[in-house]
Amino acid sequence: MAETDKDDLISLIDDEEGEGEIPRILPLLPVRDVVIFTDMLLPLFVGRKRSILAVEESLTQDRFILLATQRDPVVENPSPEEIYAVGTVGRILRMLKLPDGRVKALVQGISKARISRYVRKKSFYRVRIELVPEPENEPLDIEVEALMRNVREQSEKILSLRGEYSSDVSNILDNIEEPGKLADLVASNLKLKIEEAQELLELDNPVERLRRVNDFLHRELELSAMQAKIQSDVKDEISKSQRDYFLREQVRAIHRELGEQDEKTQEIEDYRKRIKKARIPGPAREEAEKQLRRMEQMHPDSAEASVVRNYLDWIVEMPWSKSSREMIDIPAAKKVLDKDHYGLEKIKDRILEYLSVRKLNPNMKGPILCFVGPPGVGKTSLGQAIAKAIRRRFIRISLGGIRDEAEIRGHRRTYIGAMPGRILQGLKQCGVNNPVFMMDEIDKLGADFRGDPSSALLEALDPEQNAAFSDHYLNLPFDLSNVMFILTANYTDTIPSALLDRMEVISLAGYTEEEKSHIARRHLIPRQMKENGLKSGQVRISDGALAQIITEYTAEAGVRNLEREIGSICRKIARKVAEKKKGPFQVTRANLHTYLGIAKYQPEMDKEESQIGLATGLAWTQAGGEVLYVEASLISGKGELIITGQLGEIMQESARAALSYVRGNLSLFGAKENFFENLDVHIHVPAGAIPKDGPSAGVAMATALASVVCRTPVCTDVAMTGEISLRGRVLPIGGLKEKSLGALRAGIRTILLPDKNRKELVELPKNVRRKIRFVPVRHMDEVLPAALESFPPRKSKRRKKTGK
Repeated sequence: MAETDKDDLISLIDDEEGEGEIPRILPLLPVRDVVIFTDMLLPLFVGRKRSILAVEESLTQDRFILLATQRDPVVENPSPEEIYAVGTVGRILRMLKLPDGRVKALVQGISKARISRYVRKKSFYRVRIELVPEPENEPLDIEVEALMRNVREQSEKILSLRGEYSSDVSNILDNIEEPGKLADLVASNLKLKIEEAQELLELDNPVERLRRVNDFLHRELELSAMQAKIQSDVKDEISKSQRDYFLREQVRAIHRELGEQDEKTQEIEDYRKRIKKARIPGPAREEAEKQLRRMEQMHPDSAEASVVRNYLDWIVEMPWSKSSREMIDIPAAKKVLDKDHYGLEKIKDRILEYLSVRKLNPNMKGPILCFVGPPGVGKTSLGQAIAKAIRRRFIRISLGGIRDEAEIRGHRRTYIGAMPGRILQGLKQCGVNNPVFMMDEIDKLGADFRGDPSSALLEALDPEQNAAFSDHYLNLPFDLSNVMFILTANYTDTIPSALLDRMEVISLAGYTEEEKSHIARRHLIPRQMKENGLKSGQVRISDGALAQIITEYTAEAGVRNLEREIGSICRKIARKVAEKKKGPFQVTRANLHTYLGIAKYQPEMDKEESQIGLATGLAWTQAGGEVLYVEASLISGKGELIITGQLGEIMQESARAALSYVRGNLSLFGAKENFFENLDVHIHVPAGAIPKDGPSAGVAMATALASVVCRTPVCTDVAMTGEISLRGRVLPIGGLKEKSLGALRAGIRTILLPDKNRKELVELPKNVRRKIRFVPVRHMDEVLPAALESFPPRKSKRRKKTGK
């Protein structure tokens, strides 16, 4: 023994070598998946470098070492906080170094001890300990004796059920007279959880420890009895299976004697193994086995056998029980979403809320999200980012143009060439039953004599029903409740209301110029440089040139055309590099036209000056928000209304309502009551080749008519949106965010909007609210002074009454 101060020694026990003393400072060996009790003898395989050093340190001194369990067995290098404070002082009896570098040590528990502090933390842990001595033996009362007898009897019953009971074991149990030692012996042989075993170790009262062991024995006895019953049932089933196997072997021998080929038998056995391996649930497994028995009776070359063979292939290849393992890390998921997409904070928050709930409640049903927005705003890539964030597989199908219900639900097996629908095809392709499943273009589904695909989607997209989704081909319930469905659409008008009710609609309005600039810098330019073989530093696009590309070469809510223009620049520079011209190549406002030609759009030049009868409205289209010019003119005639520009029924009704309002308030505009008697009114919306419709052009039409009647120009930088009533009230509209972004692209500085849409202003981007002045209005008599360059105040009886 190494020299040690007497203060650092604690006299203890007698072991096989005689009386020994345990040092107060010992090396610490953290152990995993086991709690070591006193008098427990077991081999330990030591592989961690720190642990090997602790064992070697123990061998150089007294062979004493503290064995303490770490809280998390996965942690490779546990910190002091991750190791239980109460452990067992053990003695290393034998040690063997293995060829793979590990060490095998045979240790025996000596005494329970508590860590008072860590003396050394480098290379390996050395700790100061306090022994936890067992209380002195007291005469056993009747209750303790009964408890000990009960523990012995339950232990013998458990060993009997396991087939491990012997007279030697019984003698060992009977010869232990101390409650604490009996509790430690039984506990060391029970299959307890780490937390339960550590709880026993930390109990100082031996009688209380024995009571806890008795409770665990009672539970273990019930489990062992149930396990024995299951094993008995399995043995009976194995006997039946052996009998069936013997009979099948006889049948095969008969077939061989008849000269039939054995390939069919081999195929049947292969299907039987695949059915077992696929872990198919009850009803589907019964159907598969039924079809397999039918196939055994068929000739392998018959047409019906081919149909059954295809059906079985689909059943065994479907991911009935195979799921991808989720790794939900909210900060990591946020980092992935922020890396792949700029802006879209509201949508990211909704996705992170879903992931948070999913982490707290793994059994929640998958949501049905529907991303609605114009092309190029990142709907599909957002779905891919979600799958990446939660580490699920991603599958995408396009529903645009689908008119056949069988594309969703599959064909009946009676048809030649029948196959399952697109949903089950996608699940088979990805190989798991919980992917992120994206359905693109849900708003472009069709319907004809072959059925309505949108109605077929009602079951698949209903969280209350899709746990037993039935495809016409398989005709078996398949669980879709774990699938996270994400749908995309350009607008919701064509989606049936019943289907729309099952979705959570999230709108992606589009990007501002600043957001497009950030997206181009972070994603589009690097991607196009990589695709065109350019290296970093060979292309430098100035901020001014990028802003000019956004405003004068693209006019969109998304960034798809912006990426095309950047790609065009990169291709031209790639040609220069291939021709061995020296770079780097600067793209500025001055030389941008040499790469992209003349500007395609000049929105601020559409209206150079204010004009009479020309008002600027706002429209919400599939491509996002756009400005809509409304022209009004008076010509000689008989008081008729002429409407041109391919306007739909709703816009035609808006034009009639606007005209009725102006006719009813001629005195307000300084005109006589018979003003329109010999004049026709012509309302025209340019871009006549494009059909237009929607309930938000009434205010612009009324303003254009009022401008013509009172001969006052409409302000060129003012746009307006809203529907009107016959009495001039301004009614609310939809798509304010999209329309505002479209107005910003067109250089509009003031927007007149219905007062009931005022609450939606808080959802607009800050830079939009900073660059555009929004004027909420309730009535046309508030619109006209703001829209016309000069307009007299309205003087009417209704106004006078209101003033009073």
